[in-house]
Amino acid sequence: MKRLVRVAGSTILVGVLATALVACGGSSRVRKPSELAAVTNQFDMQAVWSTSVGSSEGFNFHPVVAGDAVYAASHRGNLVKIELASGNKLWEASVPERLSIGPGSDGRTTVAVSTRGTVYAYDDTGKQLWKVSVNSEVLSEPIVAGGIVVVRALDNRFIGLDAQTGARKWVYQRQQSALSLRVGYGMLAIGNEVIVTGFAGGRFGMIAIANGGLVWETPVSFPKGFSEIERLNDVTAKPSMDGDIVCAVSYQGRVGCGQARTGNLLWFKDYSSYTGTAQSLEMVFSANEKSYVTAFATKDGTQVWENTKLSYRDVGESLAIGKVLLLGDAQGYVHALNQANGDIIARIRHDSNPISAAPIAVGGLILVQSQGGKIAAYSPK
Repeated sequence: MKRLVRVAGSTILVGVLATALVACGGSSRVRKPSELAAVTNQFDMQAVWSTSVGSSEGFNFHPVVAGDAVYAASHRGNLVKIELASGNKLWEASVPERLSIGPGSDGRTTVAVSTRGTVYAYDDTGKQLWKVSVNSEVLSEPIVAGGIVVVRALDNRFIGLDAQTGARKWVYQRQQSALSLRVGYGMLAIGNEVIVTGFAGGRFGMIAIANGGLVWETPVSFPKGFSEIERLNDVTAKPSMDGDIVCAVSYQGRVGCGQARTGNLLWFKDYSSYTGTAQSLEMVFSANEKSYVTAFATKDGTQVWENTKLSYRDVGESLAIGKVLLLGDAQGYVHALNQANGDIIARIRHDSNPISAAPIAVGGLILVQSQGGKIAAYSPK
């Protein structure tokens, strides 16, 4: 998988997934995925239903749950509403352009964004409500909350649109960085009030949904190294939150946790990840570019364990649920790790396509979507 970085208005191609620094050093080391050791499943994940929405084709699509329905999309413009309990498609809309990201939904308004930066909105029956151009490429999942659609454009603008009409409510502009990763910067909505998201330059912050005001921002890491690529340390992945603690991780930087109300960091550790963090009450989890999965103590950042058995399998975003950590890999497997010690205690094969989106836990089910477009609901037993 490749990503683009922007340098003073132009772009250059680098391999973000653990290849950029190897290339800079002139090494010819090959990333070979580790072989999977046999696992005796300590619990089963029985398939309840599955369906397909179409391929992501290199883009990173995530399903979203609102109420009793799942909303999903594909690069070719399929936008679907799926009944959570049965997997039946309740409606399917055909967006007239190729999509780069989506969907976002609150159950009343569902939006997706085209590769040309056009936001398409649909009502609860699948009828198009409006379309609005934001005049920029969008690679971050839109948020629909509090009657506002929040779109994050690649030119560092956050745009708030009225969910019913598409009218522009506010714009929050970030300063353009000389060098930044061309990726989707994940946004975490907290109720209908705020979002927490990362920024270029190793910072993350909280933005009010109602008016786009910056509530706080704080650095989790700082640039280091000599070349511009070595100094990249953007917080691209979606931060995580459990209770009143919010955690974030930067690429080529640090992982850290702080107070959600103020952003004041409690601790930070040198670390690098583009897949973000997942949290339980006592631990925060992340995977680095080698796909080593690490657990840190939430209270002080002490490393609790590290699992290296999934090395170079390009694991995706993770979900901490109950006593396990779930995450997919580039070959379509979903792995379950024991949160206490990092041991792999179960594994299923979802399909043969990469799983980059975090699994979703809802209503006693685990939802998984691959880049090939297969969505399935599993029941842990």
